Amino acid sequence: MEDIFPSISPTAEQIQRILGEKSDLKKAEFLQRFFKTGKGEYAEGDLFLGISVPETRKIARQHSAAPYPELEKLLSSPYHESRLVALLILCQQFGWGTPSEREKIFNFYWKISHRINNWDLVDLSCPKIVGEFLLDKDRSLLYQKADSPLLWDQRISIVSTITFIRRFEYTDTLNIAYKLIPHSHDLIRKATGWMLREIGKRDRPTLEKFIEAHVRDMSSITLRYAIEHFTSEERNRYLSLRKQKPYFKQN
Repeated sequence: MEDIFPSISPTAEQIQRILGEKSDLKKAEFLQRFFKTGKGEYAEGDLFLGISVPETRKIARQHSAAPYPELEKLLSSPYHESRLVALLILCQQFGWGTPSEREKIFNFYWKISHRINNWDLVDLSCPKIVGEFLLDKDRSLLYQKADSPLLWDQRISIVSTITFIRRFEYTDTLNIAYKLIPHSHDLIRKATGWMLREIGKRDRPTLEKFIEAHVRDMSSITLRYAIEHFTSEERNRYLSLRKQKPYFKQN
C-alpha cells in the first residue's frame, strides 16, 4: 500500500529500539500476569516490555508519520507495546486524515486486525478507526466480525459501536449485543455489558426495554455491567428475574 504520509518516516527498528530503552522487567512481569499471557489463557504467549500507556502514547506522537510497512512490522512484533504504539499511530493518522486517507487506514486496520490481539489493543483503537469510519456507512462488516470465530474480532464488533452510542445511535449496538449474549468468554460478556451500560447512560428506557426482553438469557456478568448504575433495588430485581430461568446454552 502506498505511503499516504510521506514526511519524516521513522522505521520500525528505530521505534522498537526506543521502546527497548524504556523497558522495565519488573513491570513487564506484572503486565504479563495482568493480561493473562500464561498457557491456556486468553493472551497466551504475549510478551511485554513493561512500558506505561502514557509513555507509549508519547512515543507514538513522536513517530506519528511512520508509514504502513513500518507499522505492519511493529504489528507483527511479539511485544505488546510495539503493537500498541503502531495502533496509536494509526489512530493519530486517521484523526487528521482526509476521507480517502481514512478509508486507506480503515482498510489497513481491517487487514491486520488479527494482530489486534488483546483487549486493550482493541479498546484503544477500534472506536477511533472502525467506529468513526463507519459512522456514515454500511455497518454490515461489524456483524461479520461478531460472527467471527476470533475472540478479538468479536470484541471489535461490539466495542466499535461506542462511537455510535456517543451520537445517540443504538440499533447496531443492540443487534450485536443480542448476537453476543450467549458468548462464553468473560471478555465478550463484559464488553457487551459495558456497551449496554453506555446506552443506559443516555437512554435509560431503551436499555430497560432490551434487558426486560433478554434478561433471562444474559450471563450475570453482562447483566451486572449493564445495570451498574441502577439503584440496588433495581439491580436486585433484574438479577432476580434472570434467576427465574436459566439463560440459554453458552457457546
